[in-house]
Amino acid sequence: MVQVASPPEETPDDRRDRVGRMVRAARGADLVVLPELWAAGYFAFESYAERAEPLNGPTVGAGREWARELRAHVHVGSIVEGDAHGRMFNTAVLIAPDGVIAHTYRKIHVFGHASLEAELLTPGAELDVADTALGRLGTTTCYDLRFPELWRGLIDRGAECVVVPAAWPAARREHWRLFTTCRAVEEQVLLIACNAVGVQDGRVELGGCSRVVDPWGVVLAEAGSEEGITFCDVDPGVVRKVRAEFPVLADRRWTMPAAPAPQSGRNPVRRPT
Repeated sequence: MVQVASPPEETPDDRRDRVGRMVRAARGADLVVLPELWAAGYFAFESYAERAEPLNGPTVGAGREWARELRAHVHVGSIVEGDAHGRMFNTAVLIAPDGVIAHTYRKIHVFGHASLEAELLTPGAELDVADTALGRLGTTTCYDLRFPELWRGLIDRGAECVVVPAAWPAARREHWRLFTTCRAVEEQVLLIACNAVGVQDGRVELGGCSRVVDPWGVVLAEAGSEEGITFCDVDPGVVRKVRAEFPVLADRRWTMPAAPAPQSGRNPVRRPT
């Protein structure tokens, strides 16, 4: 897990160069994970349109180069993705060791509290899991941690490991710890959550504390609040072992009726509860 700060005086190009050196320092890892919107800067709302890029843009291109060089999976966190229709998404991207894009996820729950993300970005509408050499892997992004139904959707699609890039504020750091542990336990997954650090927008301190949590809720690794790399060794069979020993998911007896897929658009459909 590579915790990254996004100081406003640093250009995205300079940041990609600097972060590339950090990623290369993680040589030997099978999976390298970066935070949410680190290249653009999460709170650089006025620059989203300028810094939006396609999936063949500079950030994913750099991630593909790093993956091939390290012969590792590289989860580049997320980017401000711009599409041909002028829409922008918060899109997470996983790169395989051969440099091929293995998985993408457009953030479904865009954030609106003291944030312009929900105003500027279009919510995603698809949920999927990728078959990788690391197991069946899914992604949620930051605010998605607060929506357990989304996570159960990943489990229903076979997820064993979930990667969570984030720009979670220090003011709600205990929520970060709570939700990452809770989601790992209730869904019996290996959870890898990489958070941003530093001060953005001149006032918002991001919380760091990137962490790996196993299906028992054991915190296998937790970073501090500064930039840096946190390594963690994981038993690749831990999820299947836990699910076999304590078959909570197999004991499900009631599920919600199938709901419509999330609606794509700036204002997601809100249904009565």
